Amino acid sequence: MPAIAITGGGLGGLTLARVLHTRGIAATVYELDATPTARDQGGTLDLHEESGLRALAEAGLLDGFRALAREEGEALRILDRHGVVRFEETAEDSGGARPEIDRGALKRILVESLPDGVVRWGAKVTAVAPGRLTLDTGEVVEADLVVGADGAWSKVRPLLSDAVPRYSGLSFVEARLSDVDDRHPAVAALVGAGSMFALAAGKGLIAQRTGGGWIRVYAAVETADPAAVADFAERDQLLEVFADFDAGLRALIAESDGALIPRPIHALPVGHRWARVPGVTLLGDAAHVMSPFAGEGANLAMLDAAELALALAGHDDVESALSAYEAAMFPRAEAAARDSADNLEACFAPGAPAAMVEQMTRFAARH
Repeated sequence: MPAIAITGGGLGGLTLARVLHTRGIAATVYELDATPTARDQGGTLDLHEESGLRALAEAGLLDGFRALAREEGEALRILDRHGVVRFEETAEDSGGARPEIDRGALKRILVESLPDGVVRWGAKVTAVAPGRLTLDTGEVVEADLVVGADGAWSKVRPLLSDAVPRYSGLSFVEARLSDVDDRHPAVAALVGAGSMFALAAGKGLIAQRTGGGWIRVYAAVETADPAAVADFAERDQLLEVFADFDAGLRALIAESDGALIPRPIHALPVGHRWARVPGVTLLGDAAHVMSPFAGEGANLAMLDAAELALALAGHDDVESALSAYEAAMFPRAEAAARDSADNLEACFAPGAPAAMVEQMTRFAARH
């Protein structure tokens, strides 16, 4: 049985370890964070039947997911900058095909499904070579297979590819509001039970309901210089950027709690792929980081993980498994990355939110 080392204990790395475990294949995950909750785990996810939900089925974790999923989170509202609702879909309208779950809750399900010791928390990988990891303690880990599940700035990717993520031209500034139904009822009503997009040319406000009475807000601003987003991380300056937005929408920024967090959006080139290198592969953002405007990041990471695990279980040797996995993953990731790039452009084009309204209207008609 091959020795498998997985760098990164996010959703992709944990899903890979879990599906391998269900097939009787051992693996070890090396994760920098000291604990599963050492940092904020992010907002809410809608898992897709053909990807994220399929991966959970292969992992034997659908029941645990359904116990924590928020079907009401499928609701969607699209507004213009004046606060006028241009498109609305309730959770019932959407048909229940893409239930929402908080990232932290999903990560907890995966972590608790693994035997003790599978994830080595607080293990910082400082160097990677084919068949070898070096940790900051000086420990050297030998492995027949190294899987880079370590995100956009992967340490494993350079073994396979010279590609690096490029700035997309769009930056987010993240904000949060707590106890929204009691403390911010107008904002809560504006956002609704799921997600809300308020879009204009070159900018927009995106808000998501999460569990525990929170709303996460992503103020999106097109700017050529990713460093410039730091200038918007002060409320007064960010409110000035959105001075032409309705006051109710601006409350998403004005009433938010705590510090604002700048997040420039980066993506690997559409169609990123590599020649086969023995004993090394990538999954998730390490392989194909893209903007969030196709809603595919976590879903693809989990599907990559499940398919890689199934390939390893179904082939007699590691290289045949990696070839089969990558042959399916490359075109799937390319299609999603292209959709993501196209959707980003459409969301903030002149006349926004018209393009997104048209797209969602077509999608709703098919379902």
